[in-house]
Amino acid sequence: METSYLKTLELDKIIARAAEGCVCKEARAMLLAIEPQCDPDEVRYALEQTDAINTLLIKNGSPRFGGVEGVSQLAARAVKGGVLSMGELLMVAGALRNFQHLTSWYGSSEHDALPTDDLFYALAPEPGLEQQISSAILAPDAMADTASRTLAELRKKIRATENSIRDRLESMVRNMDTSKYLQESVVSMRNGRYVVPVKSEYRGEVSGIIHDVSSTGATVFVEPQAVVEANARILQYRAQEAQEIERILMAFTAQVAAIEPQFQYSYKAMLEIDILLAKARLALELKAFKPAVRMDSSFNLIRARHPLIDPQKCVPVDIALGGEYDSLIITGPNTGGKTVTLKTAGLLCAMAQCGFLIPADERSEICVFDEFLVDIGDEQSIEQSLSTFSGHMKKITGILELAMPHTLVLLDELGAGTDPAEGAALAVAIIEELRRRGVLLMATTHYAELKVFALETKGVVNASCEFDLETLRPTYKLSVGVPGKSNAFLISEKLGIPSRVIEAAQQHLSAEDKRLDAVLGQLDDLKLQLKESQNEVEQLRNEASHQLEAARKKRDELIQQGENELEAARAKARTLAQQVETQAYALTDELRQLQKDERMSAQQKAQRAREIAKKETEKLFAGTEVVHNPVKEFVPLKEVKVGQEVCIAELNQLATVLALPDKNGDVLVRAGIIKTKVPLKGLKQPEKLVKEPTAPKTKAQQRYSRLTGDTNRPNGRVERVQRTAKMECNLLGLTVDEALSEVDSFIDRAILNGQTVVYLIHGNGTGALRTAIHKHLRGNRMVKSFRLGRYGEGESGVTVVELK
Repeated sequence: METSYLKTLELDKIIARAAEGCVCKEARAMLLAIEPQCDPDEVRYALEQTDAINTLLIKNGSPRFGGVEGVSQLAARAVKGGVLSMGELLMVAGALRNFQHLTSWYGSSEHDALPTDDLFYALAPEPGLEQQISSAILAPDAMADTASRTLAELRKKIRATENSIRDRLESMVRNMDTSKYLQESVVSMRNGRYVVPVKSEYRGEVSGIIHDVSSTGATVFVEPQAVVEANARILQYRAQEAQEIERILMAFTAQVAAIEPQFQYSYKAMLEIDILLAKARLALELKAFKPAVRMDSSFNLIRARHPLIDPQKCVPVDIALGGEYDSLIITGPNTGGKTVTLKTAGLLCAMAQCGFLIPADERSEICVFDEFLVDIGDEQSIEQSLSTFSGHMKKITGILELAMPHTLVLLDELGAGTDPAEGAALAVAIIEELRRRGVLLMATTHYAELKVFALETKGVVNASCEFDLETLRPTYKLSVGVPGKSNAFLISEKLGIPSRVIEAAQQHLSAEDKRLDAVLGQLDDLKLQLKESQNEVEQLRNEASHQLEAARKKRDELIQQGENELEAARAKARTLAQQVETQAYALTDELRQLQKDERMSAQQKAQRAREIAKKETEKLFAGTEVVHNPVKEFVPLKEVKVGQEVCIAELNQLATVLALPDKNGDVLVRAGIIKTKVPLKGLKQPEKLVKEPTAPKTKAQQRYSRLTGDTNRPNGRVERVQRTAKMECNLLGLTVDEALSEVDSFIDRAILNGQTVVYLIHGNGTGALRTAIHKHLRGNRMVKSFRLGRYGEGESGVTVVELK
């Protein structure tokens, strides 16, 4: 692909801007050398990779990533036997650290399979080797004492020997007898050995080896005989230290050489990821999206923006080519945005072929071009010279040589710079020749002949850049299908040209030009009317869309209401079944007591049994009157403990946890006398229930309430309390300890629920359970009073408790 045309489109500026986001110099160089790909599948894959990294960058933020350079060559040199220096090993460790951080970043959020999986799975972190190198090497010229035990021991010996030498020399400096021979009372080093500065005239008074002389000759640096041997040992230790450091470096180099094949693969993947991160950062900056890639030669850019223009000033345009037409002739006044439209179309297609997301709507589509052939002059001049025309024709000649199918040709001011008649004729001929080559063509012009050519030729369409005649400013909006007017007369008049000059100029127009100008004026009027109609249609469409959305929302609400009512009916049925079971126990006890009553005849007992049965039946039917009880949203429990008090959300029933959730997530609970399994997500925290307003009582309820116990009312009247299953605690079959524990829990729940009267069903039996319960109730500070049940309440088999 000819790159000079891409430079005209300013693709190099986009690439350079993206390359600033690369961390590694090698990745930056690779990105700067990138060229558009010509295979649609490769372009689609590259765009998907950039889009995937862009999504992860939004979700996970930027990864921890350090710059490294030339590490690939270091690993190759390690394989060939070269020993890596401390600085080079630190660079290897930096690359390994990048592998680890990128892998962690990629897995920090859940996602499905992505087109970048291969790159990140190619990364092979070596945390052990990276940690060893980072711990052993502190800087490019500093090895840590902990790098090896031998190195630590050698450095310990060196420090001990140095300390002993300093002690000896400092004692010599402080000695009154010898200090008079010294130039200064300091200890220094020369050639790696500790020395003292001795005055030259007293050289013979201090025995030792001279290692240096000052520039004036007044001072000689002498290594006293007493420390010669110690200094020699230090030099020996230093040599051993250097050998040990060399051994450590060789060991690390061998480990790098061992992982070299996988390291090279990972390093290449890291550089490609660095490039993708740079592309993704540019996409975030430009607010760019991934376009679809078409297999044919057509593209459709929706709300496209030029990436190098200030987003606050750039006006989005819609550009389509290759579908219903293969050539687009753009007309309009100068500075109206014609050239920017050409560049936007070419640049965005070229960016996509390089794997960049483009600043356009995500519904945009691009196709793949083998060549971008461009003749765009940035500088507009009123006077066009022959040399300028020759330059344009030279570029057109090169374009005609390269033009072929799957080529995008962009021509700015085609045929300008020469005689208008000849220039227009030449422009038409060039367009016809390029169309025969099968290219997609966009051209800008001021020639009326080209406007007529576009109107008369199938596959060629006019387009115009709009211009506001009131403000004399372009709107930069592109209207496809309508040729534009140059408006030279009107603009000149508004800028101050005398009207007589404008009228004289109009007289020089040919009849054909006048008719064309009139037709274009009518088209402008029709265009404005069409725009108003489109706005009205758009408004109606929005209103219809809102109404449709409201209807859908209402439908969903009705469906949800129906589901809630159905669930409420089911819950009511389950509650009713539980009440039937509970009341059945009480009814059985009552009938047993009736059978034991010797004062009544068999006929009276039967009559009484029928009355009791009828009474209970009416109670049950009365309980079925209210069905609608919508299930309210609640926060399910995440975990429970044995003995914890919970609420079954579906029934709004308190229960006690008997066992932890099983493998299916079901929890064994006890609600009253019933043990059942409830899904963990169906349990919630118990809440203090609000007493519901009392509904009007049925006749059966009124008859039943007359049979309940009285309370100490001031007027002595009997208080009528409606007895429900929630007020009863069935203790039949429990031991004394179990029953007392259940009584305490039941009373606590009753107080939380705001109940003042409860019924403890313990039966008669031997009376031991009743006696134990009564004794226990006397010691409960929450109990106001208690008594045995009366006729219709279970009599001596039930204890009625009034709570405070």
